[in-house]
Amino acid sequence: MRVLVCPTAFKESLTAGQVTDAVAEGVRRGLPSAAIRAMPVSDGGPGLLDSILAAESGEIRMSRVSGPLGSPVEARSLWVSPSTVVIETADACGLHLVPSASRDPMRADTRGVGELVAACLEQGATEIAMGLGGSATVDGGTGLARIFGYRFLDLDGADLPSGGGGLATLARVAPGPPLAAGVVVTAIADVRAPLAGPDGAARRFGPQKGASSRQVETLEAGLVRLADRLREDLGRDVADLPGAGASGGLGAGCAAFVGAYLVTGSDWVLDRLDFERALAGADLVVTGEGAWDATSSMGKITGEILRRSRLADVPALLVCGRASGPAPPGVGVVGGSGAWLGPRDLTRLVAEAVG
Repeated sequence: MRVLVCPTAFKESLTAGQVTDAVAEGVRRGLPSAAIRAMPVSDGGPGLLDSILAAESGEIRMSRVSGPLGSPVEARSLWVSPSTVVIETADACGLHLVPSASRDPMRADTRGVGELVAACLEQGATEIAMGLGGSATVDGGTGLARIFGYRFLDLDGADLPSGGGGLATLARVAPGPPLAAGVVVTAIADVRAPLAGPDGAARRFGPQKGASSRQVETLEAGLVRLADRLREDLGRDVADLPGAGASGGLGAGCAAFVGAYLVTGSDWVLDRLDFERALAGADLVVTGEGAWDATSSMGKITGEILRRSRLADVPALLVCGRASGPAPPGVGVVGGSGAWLGPRDLTRLVAEAVG
């Protein structure tokens, strides 16, 4: 039997590589004669660099940037050529960087993402692929924009504070200079969510970042106001772009402030990894994520892998720590009880499921 093992990271718990290794070992124990292909994946959030590095050669460089609440953090960039770089924005603004008790989506911002992009440009990058996902922020990318000279002003002409909490009082966006000619930025969104509305950055994802119901509505009002001002002040209508709501609205910000092409992360990654060829050679697919829920089918990579497996008539298993909704028809679920799963747990459960 040929088994394709292709999970993504378990958020705030295990990297894509760690999950892949544990699941592959479980398949090996349950099906000793199986031919296993290990392929860690990501939809643009945490694990993107692991996924690309596992498939391609490249150089990891480190940059010291501002974290989501201002404290310095070390962020990676993956250089696949002297001028082409891939980054995970979560390295600079990720939820995993903020302890649960300290999470503050009203104040957290994406300034460090802007600093990381600027550092890559200073080192000669002309093609930048930015993985979006796993952020602690709901600032619409305004922190990033400030690094590139944009200002966000209230009625008195004063600068708004950092974060998404004050955007509801935004009166004007003052533009910054464009990026240098020839620079191409691709923003890889982990979800297809719009900027605002029921499935947008604040209402759908704000509670995951620690926002209360009242804060969610304040953040929602701020993102709606930001979209209005981007359209009126800059002529940039980005609110309804698929993926605009990724990473707390960073998707919209990347498109508006650095001219990024906004693409679906699952498609971008799977095409880059030549997933269809790997799927064609598989008798079983084992994928997984930390939590399977309503957002998993909104463009996230686990849902896309299961969709493609079904179309190819290849049986699939879903490995997850928590399942708050049913898996697609015909897909077996491994785990899903809500219990924390470490590598040994994953290996044991998978071995039992396939053996």
